[in-house]
Amino acid sequence: MTLKVLAACGQGLGSCQIITMKLNSVFKKMGIEAKVTSSNVSMAKSTATSYDVLFCGQTLLPNFKAAESKGVVLIGLKNIVSEKEMEEKIQEAIACGKIKTE
Repeated sequence: MTLKVLAACGQGLGSCQIITMKLNSVFKKMGIEAKVTSSNVSMAKSTATSYDVLFCGQTLLPNFKAAESKGVVLIGLKNIVSEKEMEEKIQEAIACGKIKTE
């Protein structure tokens, strides 16, 4: 199963690309097949329900409450360049049963 992941940031430029690169690296390291897409907040709000998981900076989380209510797993990042934080939060979501990898 390929996990559909959305990385969202304010403008959809540099921050999103950094999150996407880091997430691709983390998922590969963890042996999880994932397709990571990036978007700005306004586009992400309208497409979020098409994804399994959405990553963004913690300050952007309130924008995606509607998607969360429809089953999208929201993961807010304190540090968008920290692969360690990403891996920990993915592991936590898997352990809680929020993210299914099989």
